Amino acid sequence: MNEHANDTYAGSPGGPLSTYYEYNTLMRLLGVSVSKHLLDEHYTVIWANDFYYQLIGWSKDEYEDIFHNQCDLYYREDPEEWARLTATVVEARNTNQSGYSLISRIRRKDGQYIWVKFSTAFADEYVNGCQVAYTSITNIDDLVRIQKEQSVTYNNLPGFAAKFMVEGRDLQLLEANDRFRGFFGCDSLSCGLSNCMTEKNKLTFEQNLPLMQAGRSVHFTLEARNKEGNSVWLQVNGDCIDWVNGRPFYLIIYIDITDITEQKELQKQLEERSEMLKNALKEAERANRAKSDFLSSMSHDIRTPMNAIVGMTEIAFAHLNDPEKVGSCLKKISLSSQHLLGLINDVLDMSKIESGKMALRYDSMNLPEVMENVIAIVQPMLKSRKQLFSIQLKNIVHEQFSCDTLRLRQILINVLSNASKFTPSQGRITINIEEIPSETSGETQMIFTFTDTGIGMKPEFLDHIFDAFTRERDGRVDKTEGSGLGMAITQKIVELMSGTITVESQWEKGTRFTVSLPLRIEDQSMEQWEFPPLRILVADDDTIMCEYTIHLLEGLGIHATCVTSGEEALEQAITAHRHNRDFDAVIADWKMPGMDGLETMKKIREQVSRDVPVLIVSAYDWAEIEEPAIAAGVNGFLPKPLFPSTLMRGLNRYVLGRDPASGQRDRERRYDFTGSTILVVEDNELNREIAVELLTAVGARVEAACDGAQGVEAFSHSPLHSCDLILMDIQMPVMDGYTATRLIRELPREDAATVPILAMTADAFAEDIQAAREAGMDSHIAKPLDIAELKQTISRFL
Repeated sequence: MNEHANDTYAGSPGGPLSTYYEYNTLMRLLGVSVSKHLLDEHYTVIWANDFYYQLIGWSKDEYEDIFHNQCDLYYREDPEEWARLTATVVEARNTNQSGYSLISRIRRKDGQYIWVKFSTAFADEYVNGCQVAYTSITNIDDLVRIQKEQSVTYNNLPGFAAKFMVEGRDLQLLEANDRFRGFFGCDSLSCGLSNCMTEKNKLTFEQNLPLMQAGRSVHFTLEARNKEGNSVWLQVNGDCIDWVNGRPFYLIIYIDITDITEQKELQKQLEERSEMLKNALKEAERANRAKSDFLSSMSHDIRTPMNAIVGMTEIAFAHLNDPEKVGSCLKKISLSSQHLLGLINDVLDMSKIESGKMALRYDSMNLPEVMENVIAIVQPMLKSRKQLFSIQLKNIVHEQFSCDTLRLRQILINVLSNASKFTPSQGRITINIEEIPSETSGETQMIFTFTDTGIGMKPEFLDHIFDAFTRERDGRVDKTEGSGLGMAITQKIVELMSGTITVESQWEKGTRFTVSLPLRIEDQSMEQWEFPPLRILVADDDTIMCEYTIHLLEGLGIHATCVTSGEEALEQAITAHRHNRDFDAVIADWKMPGMDGLETMKKIREQVSRDVPVLIVSAYDWAEIEEPAIAAGVNGFLPKPLFPSTLMRGLNRYVLGRDPASGQRDRERRYDFTGSTILVVEDNELNREIAVELLTAVGARVEAACDGAQGVEAFSHSPLHSCDLILMDIQMPVMDGYTATRLIRELPREDAATVPILAMTADAFAEDIQAAREAGMDSHIAKPLDIAELKQTISRFL
């Protein structure tokens, strides 16, 4: 505080210290910025209340240290406004005014400018010979911004615009844009509809007044005079925008049609904007109908599996002595639960997308494994609908990538499930996977094309296929259950992964979806093995698959012969045997017309050789054909799609006997947590029971706690290093999982900082995962618990 401030504190703002304290208290309670200044060249601050410093953003101490209570230093970043302020002060004093008012801007500490109103009174008071002024500052930033926005809106309208209130037979002008004032040169009512009231204009006005009194749109022309006195013709377009106390408020746009060229252009703009408004209204109405339909159908779709779960549970209880009946009920309960979970996940995913909370989680992705998982999930649906299914590969060079595996699988399942829903029995669904080199180093472009021979889509629905809450309206698919969100979610995820999704469809003929995704390559080249010059016979009724398999084999230095039926394969094998040139292996598709793969293999065994290795290729589950395949003498199984690595591993294992380590072994890993102690902290009794049962089944010793506080107590009283891992729920009464984790990490024991703590929660947003990490948790497992993921995640820490 400078010397002037010290002079006045004992008696300012006008008396002894107690009076000053009362005054300051009053100003603080009023919530108004009040300050006292010297009218010197610095406009020095003598005194200011708390709201003065709150308004500018600097504390009192900061203001004194940086600006020394001198306003010219405060305004040094904005000399233009300082010049306006000082000019206003000088003018007010020179004209013997008692003060002044000024709307200006000030710069806050954060660098942002706000609009304020200065209200200043010159006092008959002097300090060291310099007159004193009292100033209140009001924050009017919101008001100025609103006025600016309204001004921009009106000024952007075509022609000149004004807002009127209809009161009886009169029109009262309320607002107008700059062009209105510039054209007519005034703001009076004469500038309105009654401007230049010729007999013709009076008649036009009388004809349209009843419409305006009723709040209806009006469109007419009138003759008026501009500010130069020239006669002009105006097109008048008015719409009622509000009703207040029974009076209609109109927005009226005047268009000068004296120049017909300008009139046509403005009319075109109006028509375009009118069309845009109509389209927007139609789209809004369509979206509302879609949401209403969505809520109606979701109500049915949710109740259907719930009824199945409740009903099957009651049936199971009634037949506890019939294991087969109970097993059938449990299977149906499981299927209904999965379907219900899918509906809920769709709604949650859409919520994440609309709130901008969906984020990608990159991990290592093996494309053959992903496709195997996708096929395993959708295969029961394809089989139940008796649909023909095939997968074709082209130019696959890489198989290991870095991407969000969960979201990629979700895209593939959503599109494939959608194709199945709209494809009739005996219809065909084909997936084509093609790799295209990318211009970006370390990336490749993977193209997934889904083609079906289903009912297709009508053009009017095709435009909305990626809209949320939308379903095709057709008697053949109305019974199809689903959230109506699947394709909308799919498109958003594809875009989040920097990819594209397109659709082509013909009504009654079928649909093709194409998903293109840039994937980051992890493996620089496919793992290679040296193969001897083998001779292999390939049988597949799909000529494209046949040619693709030959291409792969020849790339390994293997001579391949391809046929398209089981009969031809048998004939080729017999002929080669007669010439002592037996094939080193036979690879045959299972589902071939006429003589299928199993029958072909059986006859080759009977008529040619019992020693030649024979392999079955199929997109169907091996467990489905394992028993008859072994009986037919089949040596091994190769799943479709036939990726290069799948073929190489199959040849090594079943033909050459080299049996390299395969991904299949990893997937069949049996987890054993014997000797490990796991603390489960979960408030829900059912969830706690499930976790305990699952972990006990793989040998773990499990202790349980019902909330975070009990979890902290259980760990703190356990012997040192006796607890190998903690599963911690997040949302619990008494103490949540975050707090419990922090308290455990702070315990004064050696293992508190190192014991793995895994979060269990239904909150899977990116910020929830980040919050778990910040609390000291090591990983995150989403609810409902996926058994395989639970075991796999725990195994990483034990």
